[in-house]
Amino acid sequence: MRVAVIGGAGYIGSHAAKALAQAGHEPVVIDNLSTGHREAVRWGPLHQVDIRDRAALRAAFATIRPEAVMHFAALAYVGDSMCDPLAYYDTNVAGTVSLLAAMRETGCSRIVFSSSCATYGVPDTLPITESSQQRPTNPYGETKLACERLLHWTGVAHGTSWMALRYFNAAGADPEGEIGETHEPEPHLIPLALRAAAGSGGALKVMGTDYPTPDGTALRDYVHVSDLANAHVLALKHLADGGASGAVNLGTGTPHSVLGVIRTVEAVTGRTVPHELADRRPGDPPELWADANLARSLLGWSPRYPSLDQMVETAWAWMAKTR
Repeated sequence: MRVAVIGGAGYIGSHAAKALAQAGHEPVVIDNLSTGHREAVRWGPLHQVDIRDRAALRAAFATIRPEAVMHFAALAYVGDSMCDPLAYYDTNVAGTVSLLAAMRETGCSRIVFSSSCATYGVPDTLPITESSQQRPTNPYGETKLACERLLHWTGVAHGTSWMALRYFNAAGADPEGEIGETHEPEPHLIPLALRAAAGSGGALKVMGTDYPTPDGTALRDYVHVSDLANAHVLALKHLADGGASGAVNLGTGTPHSVLGVIRTVEAVTGRTVPHELADRRPGDPPELWADANLARSLLGWSPRYPSLDQMVETAWAWMAKTR
């Protein structure tokens, strides 16, 4: 299939474009390059378009005529969303409205959506299943949940088939070293810890040490970016085969604390990670990890790189290559 990869110049989108090409599909990237990188678009053409520009997006879709869409384009930082919720609703929700309108106008009826565990907020029980209550604690999670509901009602009204993939913390880099994670500024824990270990990023701030967890730091479920990319390809196949629309979690089901990540980075790199203790970041739940059994049974998905060591090793190799 020809697949429009919205946000395909970004971290997860570029890995998905590679996975699509390896599976025999034709990825066509649509990205405004505000945070993505032109050099990450290596498996198909690039259309530099902001999805909020409805006229430009409609023109791109009329040219591409995609048979399916993968939608990654979003503002995605919890802390930033607490400071600027208007920007998050504009890009994430209004942008998705524009995208779904372009799909409808050009007869494209399949979409795989990049959702998030942030839609759950503070869970009542762990691990988190797809039936857990969705009560986001920050505007980022609220916008992802709004997009999920938008997909549902678009399906009801127009027959759009969709899968929302609620992934937990993306980590690592392409094991073949072709693409990886490059953000400026960098918000994510593992690359920040690696920069601290390399002496290029200053001391790592540990945001919160008084959580009700074994070591007082937040617990998260990390999942390799290549495993996320593979899940998107499997979700596309599910829809193409006539599978029902719905949402699934993507994670390993193994929680790691911030201090545990630091220890893993130190073991992989053989270097000390300078770090300092700081206050909690507003909007962050204490613990999040997944029950991903539905993704296994529905999509046939299972992580190929499930260990935190593998995620850190591939991220470290990418950093060594690019710094």
